[in-house]
Amino acid sequence: MRGKRHLKVAISMLLSLSIALCSYNSVGAEKLTNELIEQSEREKDEAEQNKKNLQKGLTDVKKLLGELETAKDNLEDYIVQLDLDLAEINGNIDDLNAQIAILEQNIANTEIELEAARITEANQYAMMKKRVKFMYEKGQKSFLELLFTSKSFSEFLNMAEFVNKISDYDKKMLDQYEATRKLVEEKEAELLSEQEELNATKEGLESEQEAVELLVADKESEISVFEADIDNKEQAIKEYEAYIAEQNAIIKELEQQILAEKKRLLEENKKAIVYDGGQFAWPAPDYKRISDEYGNRMHPTLGVQQFHNGLDMAAPGGSRILAAYDGEVVAADYSGTMGNYIMIDHGDGLYTIYMHASQLLVSKGQMVARGEQIAKVGSTGRSTGNHLHFGVRLNGSYVSPWNYLG
Repeated sequence: MRGKRHLKVAISMLLSLSIALCSYNSVGAEKLTNELIEQSEREKDEAEQNKKNLQKGLTDVKKLLGELETAKDNLEDYIVQLDLDLAEINGNIDDLNAQIAILEQNIANTEIELEAARITEANQYAMMKKRVKFMYEKGQKSFLELLFTSKSFSEFLNMAEFVNKISDYDKKMLDQYEATRKLVEEKEAELLSEQEELNATKEGLESEQEAVELLVADKESEISVFEADIDNKEQAIKEYEAYIAEQNAIIKELEQQILAEKKRLLEENKKAIVYDGGQFAWPAPDYKRISDEYGNRMHPTLGVQQFHNGLDMAAPGGSRILAAYDGEVVAADYSGTMGNYIMIDHGDGLYTIYMHASQLLVSKGQMVARGEQIAKVGSTGRSTGNHLHFGVRLNGSYVSPWNYLG
């Protein structure tokens, strides 16, 4: 009898210790769960606020077009102002694409957290079911037996304390289960809010892309109307020749500056860039067609014979512009005729020029490698649609790009 009694006391002590440890872990887990719930609520509120801020930040195309009306009297002023607006919108598009990438990662993380919470909830529910079943079948009887079979008042008190600890443990288990259920609900709500924010951001991106298309279409229409107007024909031809002359002047000045710099390097016995005769990479890999060939051709709206000094590659707005060959960026700038443009020195008097970009990704003085992305296709400057104007100059004169392209 004494051995059985000692065994029962030992078992009771082990059970008490186990329940005390479980209670401690339960408290810690419940605290962690509550922190996750608070964090989830904060993130949900942030997502709602972000949606509101997004709507405020979208471009009002009608307002922009209204502001541009006053600039249409002077075609060059109009082009410059519209290109500034396009640059701002393209910046918004880049920001929205970055936000979309972050939101998609947040959603993936929330889905993982939600799945983990659901698994915890299912495990806790299964444990609660087993515990309720045990209590129903044996609980009350076992507790009474423990209390009434005590051999002393001290043992009775120990048993009563043991029963209280079991009761406390059951309550904490229930509280933890309820907290996990609430966490699941919060994570589901957070996931829904994040998905709504993602959808709203994607709609905002589409809206900004439509804004770019509308402004480019308006620009194309204005230039075409101006050039096709019979009364303005002579003036349009003069302006066209003037802007070609302006381009050439800018480029020749750059070449003279580069030549002077190369002479300085030679005097200092420093190595200059040398072209090794390799084949160019195609500078607009996403192009759809050659919209205008190199050489003499009839201007589409002016109706006069003109020399076209490069290849026009019609390509989607925002698509890649690549460096045709290794070299140094000697210009990365904007002009009212060329729009955003880049000029690369490949050595031995050979240069490539890239015009009308929506965005420049390199700067003056930067070394670039063949096939490296340097800009994005656009319709800035004197342009009537998204395309890359690609020019090649050798020893101060334009030459056919086909001589270097495969």
